[in-house]
Amino acid sequence: MTGTSSPTNISTKLQQIAELARRTPTALTTLAHHIDIEFLHEAYRRTRKDGAAGVDGETAATYTKNLDENLRSLLDRFKSGTYFAPPVRRVHIPKGDGSKTRPIGIPTFEDKVLQRAVTMVLEAIYEQAFLDCSYGFRPARSAHQALQALWDGLMKMHGGWVLEVDIEAFFDTLVHEHLRSFLDQRVRDGVLRRTINKWLKAGVLEATELRYAEAGTPQGGVISPLLANVYLHEVLDTWFEADVKPRLQGHAFLIRYADDAVLAFSSEEDARRVMDVLPKRFGKYGLKLHPEKTRLVKFIRPPKDDTPKGTDSESFDLLGFTHFWGKSLKKTWVVKRQTARSRFGRALQRVSQWCRIHLHDKIARQHKHLSQMLRGHYGYYGITGNANVLSGFFYEVTRVWQKWLHRRTGRGAMPWSRFMRVLKRYPLPPPKVVHSIYRT
Repeated sequence: MTGTSSPTNISTKLQQIAELARRTPTALTTLAHHIDIEFLHEAYRRTRKDGAAGVDGETAATYTKNLDENLRSLLDRFKSGTYFAPPVRRVHIPKGDGSKTRPIGIPTFEDKVLQRAVTMVLEAIYEQAFLDCSYGFRPARSAHQALQALWDGLMKMHGGWVLEVDIEAFFDTLVHEHLRSFLDQRVRDGVLRRTINKWLKAGVLEATELRYAEAGTPQGGVISPLLANVYLHEVLDTWFEADVKPRLQGHAFLIRYADDAVLAFSSEEDARRVMDVLPKRFGKYGLKLHPEKTRLVKFIRPPKDDTPKGTDSESFDLLGFTHFWGKSLKKTWVVKRQTARSRFGRALQRVSQWCRIHLHDKIARQHKHLSQMLRGHYGYYGITGNANVLSGFFYEVTRVWQKWLHRRTGRGAMPWSRFMRVLKRYPLPPPKVVHSIYRT
């Protein structure tokens, strides 16, 4: 392929865009020229190739057959303004318990490539402005870093009052007018902005019905998380740092991962004042807080001589973990985290569904896939202090596997005694703490 890209060259180009953003406090007006054929090749390389096809039915494999020609055509249409943003195909997949479904948007593969290219440019610009309190969908930032920052902040502050923030249907209700206004502050390149507007206006095709949304980010779009971060950077992050914190009596900090956020305060009075004004702040930008899931939690570190049953400190959830005060091995009070009950049940339900669907697969294949599921679970939930819950999940997975193997017809029953011999031959990976606070 004549137009293959060099990641080093693209990295240099992105660094130049970032440096330009750092030097220029006003809006940038000439950006589209950075996206050339080499840039699109790199965007193609970073785009997942195993996703379902969009409304045009084209897969990554078919697009790749004439990659150079396709990318050059895409670049011409993008630069000339004739690029047409196709509707997003919407499908429904079962939720964890199997009783409900959730909608998933599937853009075309070509649309994903172009969104990736534009996202790369915008990311280089906005990474110079985004604050340390946000962690979701940002380069070199992760959910575990957000969890660690939360732990460090609460331990340093000896607990306090935690405000859980839950935005109702954020990705569906984000107001386009406000988003455009926020983008105007940093990006006014006509080619980029026209393309973003096309994505915002692109319809959603469900079965045979085409609908056009008046709010929200592009469904399933690569660019959606970045646009969401731009929105909440203005609505929440900078407002809290610049306007709220200077008016508080005590200490406070914010941790946000995409649209999940918690605000921690050393002072109850500060927490209640912010809780009162927060709905008005979000309402100003067309967003609504969930009245039941947005709540103020008393998270005070118990006295030294207190017992877990004697404290009135509450727990709260963030990023799949329940946070609570507990005694360490040294008998001191520390913030502990364990898998949230809803996430535990959801993960186990996925295991059970897979075992049911693949009931008659060979045991070796079942073992391989269940091992991958367990390692993936440990990879996220394997944090310091969560070992007992990991062990519980491991036990429940083995129990579920035995239950479904016992239901196989024509191959004999699988009582627990026989299943133990199967486990000896096909051992599942034991629980493992992957993210330890004691490792350096």
